[in-house]
Amino acid sequence: MDANLRFWRAEGQTVFQRFLLWADVLDPLLLLKSSDEIRRTRLSIQNTGKTLNEPIQNDQTKRAFLLSLSSVHPDTDKIIPILFRPPAFLPVSLPLVVASSVHHQARRSFFCQWLFHMYTTGFTLFNGNGTPKAEEYSIVEKQIFLSLGAVSYAACIGALPLVFMNRYTLKSLFMHLVIKKLLPAPLLGLMSAFTVVVARSPEFDNGIEVMDRNGKVVGVSRKAGEKAVKETALSRAALFGTTFFLPPVVMHFVERAKMVKNPRASALMSIFMITSVLTGMLPLSLSMFPQCGEIKRADLEPEILSSTEETEFFYNRGI
Repeated sequence: MDANLRFWRAEGQTVFQRFLLWADVLDPLLLLKSSDEIRRTRLSIQNTGKTLNEPIQNDQTKRAFLLSLSSVHPDTDKIIPILFRPPAFLPVSLPLVVASSVHHQARRSFFCQWLFHMYTTGFTLFNGNGTPKAEEYSIVEKQIFLSLGAVSYAACIGALPLVFMNRYTLKSLFMHLVIKKLLPAPLLGLMSAFTVVVARSPEFDNGIEVMDRNGKVVGVSRKAGEKAVKETALSRAALFGTTFFLPPVVMHFVERAKMVKNPRASALMSIFMITSVLTGMLPLSLSMFPQCGEIKRADLEPEILSSTEETEFFYNRGI
């Protein structure tokens, strides 16, 4: 088992523990570390990771693990490209979320959401759970084409409310509120989950590695892959669904109460609300499920069970 996963097992037992860890892992300053420093850090924690069974007390060791968690893929042991590392997710996705929420023209909204889904899908591909067969060219090629199709489809669905508004005159204020401010949130959340499922489809098609409590790989499980993808899709839907839902609702009541009369001040307040919700929801959504996921013996395939007497198995959930 990789040192990163052992760290999550020891330090991330509860949602609150994982939330605090993700708050540290998402620190953008970690992006300033060089590749050489990351490699040296990985080497320094390899031995520690093999014996990690309880929370770390040494601050220097913990900082080394945080750098590893933020920069290195636990399946491949490779350094993740800087734009697709967890600390880069908020700085890159925030402008795309803001742009997708403020445009009121269908074409611009489609373009912004296409960029948004393109980035989040790329992030999913680089941080997904590696599968034993994923290095085959045909599988990688299929995964890329499916992801591009999912991104285009998600952008089209996301722009539908504006297409509907521009084509039909809505006389009802209630319908205007629903179409313009309430409908985009569930659509974006649903499409975010959809792109995760499509991008990581090889995981439940081919399965992912499952390990015993000692970190030994005991087999490849499609059911574990399905569980990992489902958990990641739910967390992504919660993240962007909430980010698109809360700010418009709050701004609606602010505008009705006439608390902000200046349109420019209203726009700035809306951006501030989106930034605040996304910043808070990102570590919270990532904390919903353990990174080192656990699956029971009864939920695994018979061919895996026949080779071991273990009752609990673990897998890398991915992001």
